[in-house]
Amino acid sequence: MTTVIYPGTFDPITYGHLDIIERSAKLFSQVIVAVAASPSKKPLFELEERVQLVEQSCAHLANVSVMGFSDLLANVVNQLNITAIIRGMRTTMDFEYELQLAHLNRALTQGVESLFLPSTEKWSYVSSTIVREIFLHGGDVSHFVPAPVCAALEAKK
Repeated sequence: MTTVIYPGTFDPITYGHLDIIERSAKLFSQVIVAVAASPSKKPLFELEERVQLVEQSCAHLANVSVMGFSDLLANVVNQLNITAIIRGMRTTMDFEYELQLAHLNRALTQGVESLFLPSTEKWSYVSSTIVREIFLHGGDVSHFVPAPVCAALEAKK
């Protein structure tokens, strides 16, 4: 069994994230979506809310599980005997940052590799940051996020 982890803040989960999760679920026997607490990013949603939104958005994927974490990712990887870390990339700027993280995570684990999946063209411009900005300025984000996220955002108004 090949178990991979897809870590992120997911504040909130977008269709871009969901695309990476669905594509990973086709490639690997088990995908763990690891929702990071990331308090320094001052998330709009609490960790428990983000975990629940990811669970609801991924409910159709039998080989995907979701967990929250506040530890160092490398510690989680080591504890769960993860095969690889999945990272989505939209731009070359993402690549430079993700490459640094990949080297760091390989050094902090027993050589666990990071696998980069490029975003599909349809979602290459969507990020959680952009979704939050649109939402906070009263815009419609329904084309960028799953229905559970739309409902949760509406409840924040």
